[in-house]
Amino acid sequence: MKLLLISNSTNYKEPYLSWCMPLLEEFLQKTAKKIVFIPYAGVDVGGKVYPESYDAYTERVQKVFKTFGKTILSVHATKDPVDLINHADLIMVGGGNTFHLVAELHRNKLIEPIRRKVMEGTPYIGWSAGSNVACPTLCTTNDMPIVMPESFQCLDLVPFQINPHYIDPYPEEINDSIRHGGETRQVRLNEYLAVNQYKTVAGLREGTALWVENERITLRGTRNMIVLRYGKKPVEKKPGAVFGFDLK
Repeated sequence: MKLLLISNSTNYKEPYLSWCMPLLEEFLQKTAKKIVFIPYAGVDVGGKVYPESYDAYTERVQKVFKTFGKTILSVHATKDPVDLINHADLIMVGGGNTFHLVAELHRNKLIEPIRRKVMEGTPYIGWSAGSNVACPTLCTTNDMPIVMPESFQCLDLVPFQINPHYIDPYPEEINDSIRHGGETRQVRLNEYLAVNQYKTVAGLREGTALWVENERITLRGTRNMIVLRYGKKPVEKKPGAVFGFDLK
């Protein structure tokens, strides 16, 4: 199994997918040309809203992948998305709204076909919501529940949960007038752990990704990853750290 699970597509004031271009290029080196893209998380892209947003999203991603000499095929543009998945050389899931993504994956009966293909060795790339759905469930997404999926169950490619775009609390010296008065991200994730006490959450900060080969994971990027467990102190993993599915 080979996965590239990216926290975010774009860093602040940088072009789309630019920060992770070297990772994408490295990951794609030995991949054949039939890259299947899943745009279901994109409900508002480039001024286009669902369902026209799927075309806009596919076009946006295609512009980036042309630099690698790759053409992508989108599941929304075929009458038989399951067949397209079954013949994919690489499966790629873009970010956006995780609830809409999961709802569409279930509606189009793609959860099991994608999982089977990836477990059989087809490489998988996901960013943001696309990383969320590699987990057992969508329960650690940051997104608004804009639709009700058939189930919260996702692809279950890794046994832990991911929180993409993980953000730390404001530093103490920040002006109180702009300080957020509600729960921090860590508090919200601890709420998840309070009722899912045997689960583990990987908080992926911006500019980070998990490179997964079988059960060997390497943290790529420029920032630490935080690991959260019920009743335990948070653990920080540095870029380049190698660990297993237990995140230890």
